[in-house]
Amino acid sequence: MDTKQQIKPTKRQLEFQSWEFGLFIHFGLRTFYEGYVDFDKRPMSPTSFNPTNLDCDQWIRTAKEAGMKYAVLTAKHHDGFSNWPSKYTEFSVAESSWKEGKGDVVREFITACKKYGIKPGLYYSPYDGSADFYNKDGKAYDDYFVNQVTELLTNYGDIDIIWFDGAGSEGHEYDWERIVNTIRSLQPNILIFNMADPDFRWVGNEDGIAPVPCWNVVDTLEFSVLTDEHDELSRQLWLPAECDVQMRDNWFYSDNDEHTVKSLEELMGIYYSSIGRGANLLLNIGPDRQGLLPEKDTRRLLEFGREIKSRFNTPITIERCEYQDGKWIYQSKEPHLIDHIIIQEDLTDGERVQEFEISIITAKTRRPLTIYKGSNIGHKAIIRIPSVKVRGVSLEIITSYGEAAIKELSFHHIGENYF
Repeated sequence: MDTKQQIKPTKRQLEFQSWEFGLFIHFGLRTFYEGYVDFDKRPMSPTSFNPTNLDCDQWIRTAKEAGMKYAVLTAKHHDGFSNWPSKYTEFSVAESSWKEGKGDVVREFITACKKYGIKPGLYYSPYDGSADFYNKDGKAYDDYFVNQVTELLTNYGDIDIIWFDGAGSEGHEYDWERIVNTIRSLQPNILIFNMADPDFRWVGNEDGIAPVPCWNVVDTLEFSVLTDEHDELSRQLWLPAECDVQMRDNWFYSDNDEHTVKSLEELMGIYYSSIGRGANLLLNIGPDRQGLLPEKDTRRLLEFGREIKSRFNTPITIERCEYQDGKWIYQSKEPHLIDHIIIQEDLTDGERVQEFEISIITAKTRRPLTIYKGSNIGHKAIIRIPSVKVRGVSLEIITSYGEAAIKELSFHHIGENYF
C-alpha cells in the first residue's frame, strides 16, 4: 500500500483549503523609503513611518468585496521593523511619529479582519536585519524570536496563520522546537506556513503558478526564493500548497511601478493556475504612504473578484449526478453548451484520485467521447475545454488509492468572452 493513501488532512488544513483566496499585505517602514529592496544596507529610521490616513478597514473591506476569505499582514519583514509596539526592540511603531508613537498596525489590521469576517494571518520574518546579535548569539536571538511571537499571539485574540518567510534564513539554525512549542501552546488552532512544523507550504515560486500535478502529500519543502535547495521532511506529510504573487512588480508600495499592475487577463490566468489546480492563492498589494490600498490596485482587485464570481458562481442548473460503476454521470433533458468543468474531491480521508477521465455524450449522435484526461483533482480542479454542446457528461476515476469520493461536480458555460 502506498503511504499516501494513509495520510489525511486535519480539520484545520481542510478549512484552510476551503478559504482558497487571500490578500497579502506588505506594509511597514520600508514603504516610506522609495526603492528599498530586501536586505538593503541603507539605514532606516522609525521616525519616517507616518501613514497619516491608515485605513485597515479599507484594506479588508476591499478583500471581502473581492471574495477573499483571509489576509496576511507583514507584522515584521526582513528589515526587522515591528508593525506593533514590541517591548523587545526600539525599531518599531512605538518609535515613530505616527500617532505620537501610540499606534499599532497589527491591532488595527486584526480588528478590521474580525469586523468583516476575514481570517487574519501575520507574516513574521525569522531573519531580522535590525538585530545585530542575529548571527552572533543564537540563544539571544531565539529568546527575541520567542518573545516577539508571544506578543503577537497573546495580545490580539485568535490568529489563523503565522507566515514564516525563509528568505535570509539559509544556513541559520533556530531553536524550532522551542519556538513551535510556544506557538502551539499559545494558539493551538493556528496554521504555520512552510517552516518549522508547517501546516501548509509554499508552492516554490512567486509567480502564482502551481505545477501539474499539484499533490497535497509531499516529502520535501522549498523554503526560500534565494536557494534551490529543499528541506527533506522526515516523512510524507499533508501540506497543501499556497501560491503567493504580487499585483505589481514590487511587494511593497513604490511610486514607480503603477504601470506594472497586472491585467485582468493575467490575473485570471493566475487564478486558473493556482486555485484551478487545487492550491490557495495569496495576492499581494502594498498599501501606499497614506496607509491605503492604491486606487488602481483596488479597482483591479475588485474587477478580478467580479470576474471570478461572474464565471463560477452560477453553474448550469443540473440534476444531481448519479454514481454508477465508478462513474459520476450527468444527463441533461436538453443539450446545452459547456466550456468549464469544476471537480472537487472529498479530501476528508485523504487524496485518492490518481487518474481520471471526462467524457461527454454528444448532442447530435449521442455518442460517448473522451474529451479530457487528468491526474490529481485535490481540493479543486478547474478544467477548461472548447465550447461543446452535450447531452451528458461523465467523470470516471481510472486509478485511485482505495475508493475515491467526489464532493462536488459542476458545469459552466462562460462563452467567448473569457481569456
